[in-house]
Amino acid sequence: MHSFPQHLLDGYASFMSGRYVRERDRYRDLAAAGQKPSTLMIACCDSRAAPEMIFDSGPGEVFVLRNVANLVPPYQPDGGQHGTSAAIEFAVKALNIANIVVMGHGRCGGIHAALNPHKVPLDDGDFIGKWLTMLGDLPGQVDKNGLMTPTERQTAMERISIRNSIHNLRTFPYVAKLEADGKLALHGAWFDISGGELWVMAESGDFIRPDIG
Repeated sequence: MHSFPQHLLDGYASFMSGRYVRERDRYRDLAAAGQKPSTLMIACCDSRAAPEMIFDSGPGEVFVLRNVANLVPPYQPDGGQHGTSAAIEFAVKALNIANIVVMGHGRCGGIHAALNPHKVPLDDGDFIGKWLTMLGDLPGQVDKNGLMTPTERQTAMERISIRNSIHNLRTFPYVAKLEADGKLALHGAWFDISGGELWVMAESGDFIRPDIG
């Protein structure tokens, strides 16, 4: 049995002497009353793109779902074990969230693998290759003429994947109904790790820099 990672214990000690002290009452209220976040954030597992840090969220404010490449599968109630779909269902039906944000990021390893299957073999694993097939033939449709740089192609696919995930969200009947009734809003966002830039998806599907004042 290995010792618990010391850097995590050090981080916990810092949390308890810092943020927890400042927000003790909020944590106690959340423990007593339960969580009531207004937003479901579907983000990537990448350790460099933590939504709570990027949006400076406090405890109880954002319900975060993270998976490889921030993908949303289509609605498929086939009796299988669907972790992402289960979290979406819980957030929408049990927590009554008002917003769903699909947030991708620059230099995403999952998207890079999908774009470069000849360089990043995915057939050796039991799960990751199957997971990325959710993108279908989208990677092959990006830059068919080969005129983009690798970075441009990567960024384009990261953003196309966000739009694809939002499309798949609308295959969930309760998501589509709540959106049609004006009770739920779907959003896309893309975060650049290197420069810290946030781009949000407009109604047109284009990604724009928001005016943050």
